[in-house]
Amino acid sequence: MKTIGLLGGMSWESTRDYYTAINRGIKERLGGLHSARLVLYSVDFAEIEQLQHQGDWAGTARILMKAAQRVEAGGADFLLICTNTMHKVAPEVEAALKIPLVHLADATAEKLLHAGCRKVGLLGTAFTMEQDFYKGRLKDKYGLDVLVPEAQERAEIHRVIYEELCQGEIKDASRQVFVDSIQRLAAEGAEAVILGCTEIALLVSQQDTKVPLFDTTAIHAEMAVELALATDPAVG
Repeated sequence: MKTIGLLGGMSWESTRDYYTAINRGIKERLGGLHSARLVLYSVDFAEIEQLQHQGDWAGTARILMKAAQRVEAGGADFLLICTNTMHKVAPEVEAALKIPLVHLADATAEKLLHAGCRKVGLLGTAFTMEQDFYKGRLKDKYGLDVLVPEAQERAEIHRVIYEELCQGEIKDASRQVFVDSIQRLAAEGAEAVILGCTEIALLVSQQDTKVPLFDTTAIHAEMAVELALATDPAVG
């Protein structure tokens, strides 16, 4: 079994779900008392969040590069950044490593294509929904047509993620905001909706809507399990 590297803490609420999903996946595959071999480095999200909203992405990159190198030094065979938004600096993190980076957007796109979905909705932070680092990768590398909510909805979704979900607060009214947005994206032609922030699955699940949902936390964790148990020494 390979050793999984996790760069987490953004937020710890969703990183906890990564840890749980990966260990459950290993146990389901191997049985008994088996659990995942992994190295986890959890950053202080308050520092990251402040730099995000100041637009200092170079500053966030420096923090994540140093943290990722510590994960590598701890013996990880490959690395997952346990957040969608911070894949904005994935190229910088990847360049700082000798081990492979398993990109969350790639894992999600492969699942979507396997399911036959070409036109998809995307929910996430304003950074993820509005900037091109995530949407652009889905479009340019995989040919996906990506829809996002209108500006007022994007602002409210962003607020809920940072002010509620990242702090462990789950509110029914906020769930309805997300469900309504999912329904509108489907009405615009989305065949599925990406829960493109690792906290969203804390609030919304498939039981809340008939529109197919793709939970990026679950997808990323599943890929980590597959790679950890793969017999091919090459990863990614």
